[in-house]
Amino acid sequence: MNWQPIQKPAEIAESRLLEAILSGSFPINSNLLGERDLAKQLGVTRPTLREVLQRLARDGWLEIQQGKPTRVRDYWREGSMAVLAALARSPSHQSPDFVTHLLELRVLLAPAYTQQALKVAASEIADLLEGHTSLGDTPSAFALADWDLHRLLTQRADNPVFRLLLNSFRELYILMGEQYFSFPECRASSRAFYTELLNCARNGSYCDVESLTRCVMKESLSLWQKMQKENP
Repeated sequence: MNWQPIQKPAEIAESRLLEAILSGSFPINSNLLGERDLAKQLGVTRPTLREVLQRLARDGWLEIQQGKPTRVRDYWREGSMAVLAALARSPSHQSPDFVTHLLELRVLLAPAYTQQALKVAASEIADLLEGHTSLGDTPSAFALADWDLHRLLTQRADNPVFRLLLNSFRELYILMGEQYFSFPECRASSRAFYTELLNCARNGSYCDVESLTRCVMKESLSLWQKMQKENP
């Protein structure tokens, strides 16, 4: 039986507050209601509300100052990795450029973690890519395959921050991947990349893989931007 975990009152209140912030009900730089009214609206006790507010303040969503109303921070400027992860889990509340910004980040990071990974796990990466040669030509198959590849690359890279960043975006990665790979030219581009990366892994071409990955990540960004223009 597939039991669903029961959410605690604090978890429900936090989810509702984040929804209100992201939807604009509590816009950036606005003040929240007083504790009594906010606790009543959320259906929690004031101690539970204080716990939630402290957690959201820690993550960069709120600013709490003694004797002043609680302010919604400009989380794009004052937030933390926890804000980024929450935004990744909320596709309906993202700005139109959010995925573009993430792809720009991948252009900078993927060449480094791919090269690091190939130095220590070339055979394991080659084994995974062998399976990619017979991928079904569907968006979902490519989205999952691409996630599996980048997850393995970040897991085998020396720098653990790479994998922490990627793990924050699993749901968004696959969701947006299915949109991206709905275009045949995107699937063709990635299929060619998998083949070239497989050759690098087999031949130990660690120097070549960094430039290869950077070129392909830039191409992915360009294709995504093209798709957004053609399908607003």
